[in-house]
Amino acid sequence: MKVRPYPAPRAPWLVRLLRLAVLAFMGGSLLVLLLLAGALAFQIAIQDRVVPGVRVADVELGGLTRAEALAALTARYQDLQDLSYTFRDGERRWTATAGELGLSFAAEALVERAFRIGHRGDSRRSLREQADAWFNGLALPATLTFDPTPARIFLRGIAAEINRERQDASLRLDGMTVSINPGQAGRALDVEAALLALSAAILSDDGPREIALLIEESPPRGWNVAEAAAQIETALSTPIHLMGTDRNGVLLRPWIVSVEQIRAALEVTLHAAGEGRRYQVGLDLRALERYLGTLSPPLSKPAVDGRFDFDPQSGQLTALSSSAEGRKLNVEATIKRLEAAIFDPLNRRVAMVFERITPRFHEGLTAAELGITELVSEATTYYWGSWPNRRSNIALGAGVLNGIIIAPGEEFSFNDHLGDITPEAGYLEGSVILGGATVTGIGGGICQVSTTMFRAAYGGGYAITERNSHGYRVGYYEYANAGPGLDAAIWQPEVDLRFQNNTPYHLLIESSFLGAQDALQFRIYSTRHWRTVIESAIISEIVPAPEAKFVEAGDLAAGQARQIDYAADGADVWVYRNVYDSAGALVKRDQLFTRYQPWQAVFEVAPGDPRLEVEENRDEEQGGAVGSN
Repeated sequence: MKVRPYPAPRAPWLVRLLRLAVLAFMGGSLLVLLLLAGALAFQIAIQDRVVPGVRVADVELGGLTRAEALAALTARYQDLQDLSYTFRDGERRWTATAGELGLSFAAEALVERAFRIGHRGDSRRSLREQADAWFNGLALPATLTFDPTPARIFLRGIAAEINRERQDASLRLDGMTVSINPGQAGRALDVEAALLALSAAILSDDGPREIALLIEESPPRGWNVAEAAAQIETALSTPIHLMGTDRNGVLLRPWIVSVEQIRAALEVTLHAAGEGRRYQVGLDLRALERYLGTLSPPLSKPAVDGRFDFDPQSGQLTALSSSAEGRKLNVEATIKRLEAAIFDPLNRRVAMVFERITPRFHEGLTAAELGITELVSEATTYYWGSWPNRRSNIALGAGVLNGIIIAPGEEFSFNDHLGDITPEAGYLEGSVILGGATVTGIGGGICQVSTTMFRAAYGGGYAITERNSHGYRVGYYEYANAGPGLDAAIWQPEVDLRFQNNTPYHLLIESSFLGAQDALQFRIYSTRHWRTVIESAIISEIVPAPEAKFVEAGDLAAGQARQIDYAADGADVWVYRNVYDSAGALVKRDQLFTRYQPWQAVFEVAPGDPRLEVEENRDEEQGGAVGSN
């Protein structure tokens, strides 16, 4: 048998290949083991350190512990917090660091954020972050935080130093001196604007380190202080001369309104005017106004109405006395002139203002215009046996009242029209009733004038507004069967005779002193408005007169006697008046009541006359009306 030999081994490259594969496997395994060991060592090395490649802005933190990273960041950014910022208001400065103003750097938070990179709970994410940081680097931004609260507090402290209230201009009047306070502008720091500028500066790399504060200024309001001060200075510059004339137009010495009086009258007040205010310089001239009121009567002159006579035949008026214009001091207009002059630097003289007073009844009027067309009523009384002085007084009083015109609605006052009963007016002594006795006094007999005037007015139907009777029945007034109850006593100034012209027509009073007949007559001319009927007096409660009384008179001789008072019975007297209109209808019925006292005759006799009665206790005054007998 033939034995075959083993084949020869295949090519040696296969063996080499296998060897290489084994070697490669063993080398790769070793490499992996080395890599794993290196990775493990790397993880162990960075377990409490920041992954390499991580930085915050320009600060490299890789490989640093937290403390080291915090120190590195603090060292890098502490300078920013220490930067000083200055706030400027003119020459004034206030400085604080950025840190004091609220700038902070979150270093700890950034360190923690940097450390978390590559230290996740997720290993694959951690490895990915570590590799990314290792090969590419990872930069975190540096975060600066600005909290405006500290800066706002700091700025409010500055505002407390800067801010001030506006003080408006004002003026002050001290004695005679006026001074002006120009005021002061108000200032207010705009805190929010300053805060906004600070924020921009702090958060900017190249922001300004000095910040101009924005101050809102409110200038003082001057109002019209200068104008008001000028007014006051003018007012107090010099006295005022008040010029006037007397009743005859003669220039009088001026009245001086002193600077002190002007100062006392000055009033300075501040008033709202639109959206602003305004000083008003005024004057309280009431004291001067009252003073001018005292000057008015002596400087004024009443208008004088004309006196007239009426001719029933022609129906014309004839002037008995001319009318004359009057004047009256116009206090209000003078005060206005005075006020204007006080504030006038050039004219310090003031002319008083007088108003012209035109007489109501002047020569240009006609009787027809006034409604004076006919005789409406008349009354006649007699003064038989009167003494010459009494006759003279009657004539004088009647003449004063002659020719007077009374307008419709106007009240006639006997005393006002008659004037004062004085010796200067021409009146003489005569018998008057005073305090329950007949005595000698100025103006005896004037009551006959008032009585006659009263009877004319009463008979004309005019409204009697005041009438006073005598205390006893006077014989003069009952002559010619006149009867009692129609007398009218006057006694100045308290007791008057008044009546009202209650018709639509003017009335004219005429008087006649008929000396030859011992008579006095009053006539009233107007237009007859109604018809008047006066009934006969009703006399009751008659009280006989007391026995005659005798009094001593040293100028009489033995056996002589002089009667100075006359006996009269007392009585109650009623007189009725009926007034009818033009159609005959009764318009009114009125009455006069008079209670007369009983009156005794009084005789004067010589001393030692047996008829004298010694009266140890005089009776008290009996009261009753008074009057010029």
